[in-house]
Amino acid sequence: MAHDHHHKAQRHDHRHDHRQGHHHDHAEIDWSEMAPLLEAGAELYAPLYERALAWLAKQQTAPGLVVDVGSGPGVVSCLLAETFPGARIVAVDGAEPLLARARDRAARLGLADRFGTLAGELPGVLDDLDYPADLLWASRSLHHLGDQRAALAAFASRLAPGGTLAIVEGGLPTRFLPRDIGIGRPGLQARLNAIEEEWFNEMRAALPGTVEETEDWPALLTAAGLAHTRTRSFLLDLPAPAPERARAYVAATLSRTREAVAERLDATDLAALDRLLDPEDRASVHHRPDLFLLTAQTVHTASRPL
Repeated sequence: MAHDHHHKAQRHDHRHDHRQGHHHDHAEIDWSEMAPLLEAGAELYAPLYERALAWLAKQQTAPGLVVDVGSGPGVVSCLLAETFPGARIVAVDGAEPLLARARDRAARLGLADRFGTLAGELPGVLDDLDYPADLLWASRSLHHLGDQRAALAAFASRLAPGGTLAIVEGGLPTRFLPRDIGIGRPGLQARLNAIEEEWFNEMRAALPGTVEETEDWPALLTAAGLAHTRTRSFLLDLPAPAPERARAYVAATLSRTREAVAERLDATDLAALDRLLDPEDRASVHHRPDLFLLTAQTVHTASRPL
């Protein structure tokens, strides 16, 4: 059984769609404040993850230990527990406030008796697992580690023979607005996506020990000594008019995006963004009937040879 560690560790701000409103001032992040948004986002994306885990369950024999690497507030950790009812689940993250929410969630869902947490710096904290994992799930956490190839090797080393490593990397940026929204210049969200790509590159470049890597995930999994690679993408499609909880998530995400990009936008785009965020404006994301949420996330799996 893994045990809890409460030593201080740096955790990078990543969401289930990391490029939507990514913020890179890691030292200033208040995880207690961020937790509700992270949780709301994961809950919104739950149908996508449920389909991904159902696919994973078809290729994974009943695991004894499932590890969620970069678990955040534990929404997907609990989905893993529900998908694999005989497994022990360990949520691993560097932010103790998020792990506290994960434990609370597991308790509310009646999963506490087989749910543990582990706090610390990746990938080294995985050495504190008491026994190898039968399934190690890493959703958008790998790209926050400077040397991704070395991190994959470390992840693979924590698998039991026959165990599966599943990483969620790539897919499509989340879109929630049509090209022409009737205010400002058409194509605002495409321009925001381009800025977010720049942030992502800057984040990667600033990581300790960062190594440039071609993002051929099956090849990298094979290089880590794993076999039987598989890849599949899963869609989240919430058509217009988006439900209220999607509107709230989009508004919160766009608000954080504005904090980070104001100086990179021209006056026209900034004015349009401000209108989108103004709850008194009928053209805002709070009211507009054409708001939707569409994205895809890609899961890559491989197994450790017996």
